Amino acid sequence: MTGHEALPQQGGGGRREGQRHVPVMLRRCLDMLAPALAQPGAVVVDCTLGLGGHSEALLSTFPSCRLVALDRDKEALRLSGERLAPFGDRATLVHAVYDELPEVLDRLEIPRVQGVLFDLGVSSMQLDEADRGFAYAQDAPLDMRMDQTAGMSAAEVLNTYPPGELVRILRQYGEEKQAKRIVSAVVREREKEPFSNSARLVELIRDSLPQAAKRTGGNPAKRTFQALRIEVNGELSVLERAVPAAVKALAVGGRIAVLSYHSLEDRLVKQVFAAGAATTAPPGLPVVPERYQPRLKLLTRGAELPTEEEVAENRRAAPARLRGAQRIREDVNE
Repeated sequence: MTGHEALPQQGGGGRREGQRHVPVMLRRCLDMLAPALAQPGAVVVDCTLGLGGHSEALLSTFPSCRLVALDRDKEALRLSGERLAPFGDRATLVHAVYDELPEVLDRLEIPRVQGVLFDLGVSSMQLDEADRGFAYAQDAPLDMRMDQTAGMSAAEVLNTYPPGELVRILRQYGEEKQAKRIVSAVVREREKEPFSNSARLVELIRDSLPQAAKRTGGNPAKRTFQALRIEVNGELSVLERAVPAAVKALAVGGRIAVLSYHSLEDRLVKQVFAAGAATTAPPGLPVVPERYQPRLKLLTRGAELPTEEEVAENRRAAPARLRGAQRIREDVNE
């Protein structure tokens, strides 16, 4: 599950695996993690393996490091396993969601790691395989599960959730101002026939929106599709657990880099990093004791954006936002 675009625009369909996978902000991610990964025996975790572009670059660039890579998508693990096979036992691939990082490291008997990379959102593979239902520019079953062996599909969410819950999801996860209007139409239509395919939903959204709303912000379905995808995969609740867990797993001197693709993800990462980089001392102390000192040093001023050249080469990089931090001390209670 490696994010190359949070708001899918269209799937390429039928392209070869090597052609369709262009890792986002790759050079910048490698540079950010480099000081922590140059040491012999360093362990780096790719929390969102996807098709393995970032992982392959990490293993090639840092020849003495060991990689642990997670993905909830079994097909992504299979394809990446083939790509990373030349690196032998330096690469350990695990079928897991990234908030399971503490359990994975525990099982592998790795107490601390030197680097962590998150590349959030939907992977190139998931966007490009039409039958996954992530892309709204082609008709497909409304699935959207990153792990197709578990959980509810997007169709089940649309067909079974109470109207109030659907409105909340569209507003909260899609930042959709017309949520009530869209949900009213969904509820009316699902009583006639349950939803199963994306084209019907896209058409319904177009028909539901006032003309002014259709003229702004690209495809009018993108916010609803984003909201459904986040709900189906529990993306924000998983991320809320995963980023603090990853920070905790870092050794002192270790570094974390996170690529986000929409404001909800980026805001959450920003909050975790800002909290780690702040003192927790009560106000008014003349000297701040060690236990209140910041645990993190921020490596980015705000969020870094891809260059114009990169966006021209890879349109899926356009919404990317990169934040990084370095672990500068242990917690007292660790």
